[in-house]
Amino acid sequence: MSWLFGSAIRSTMVEPERALAGRDDYAYEVPATHVVLGTPLAGPWPEGTATIGLALGCFWGAEKELWQIPGVVTTAAGYQGGFTPFPTYEEVCTGLTGHTETVLVAYDPQVLSHDELLRHFWEAHDPTQGFRQGNDVGTQYRSAIFTTTPEQAQAAARTREVFAPRLARAGYGDITTEIRPADEAGRFYYAEGYHQQYLVKNPNGYCPVHSTGVSCA
Repeated sequence: MSWLFGSAIRSTMVEPERALAGRDDYAYEVPATHVVLGTPLAGPWPEGTATIGLALGCFWGAEKELWQIPGVVTTAAGYQGGFTPFPTYEEVCTGLTGHTETVLVAYDPQVLSHDELLRHFWEAHDPTQGFRQGNDVGTQYRSAIFTTTPEQAQAAARTREVFAPRLARAGYGDITTEIRPADEAGRFYYAEGYHQQYLVKNPNGYCPVHSTGVSCA
């Protein structure tokens, strides 16, 4: 999506001291409800609901892929992993916030296991491309998993080890996905309302899925 706004393309992460300053609160109103699932974007959710941040390129298509999985309670497009508090989309597109486009996934681990959710994550994009997905180039499109529990972190490492040799046999390079705890990566910031469930609101919107076709199962 970067070309839509004529944004700068950064092939290296911005240094924290050079990141945009941001603000103390959202510069826009965040919708309360998922327009497809009818569930709260920011909770409260049923007891036992787990959350994780998944970045796999343009969050428009990524969010649609993820909300369709049985066991998902809600999804939301947003920004995570960077330095700028409460960024706007235009700021993230400059590459000067350090954030990557991320989908917050709230899910029921009794219905959808950590491993199964991460299988969908790995298979829905190319985790070997570094700071890009297809034609979307820049640090804001890097692949990442931001975990909220030790069990998720273990599942992320375990599924990566399963998927990596399969990608290699298919001719792909090393996995570049950033995996770290969400409390280390920083807060998830909800994106502007028009980004939430974007491809339902804009069925012909640009956002291809960059799957390698390699199975993680």
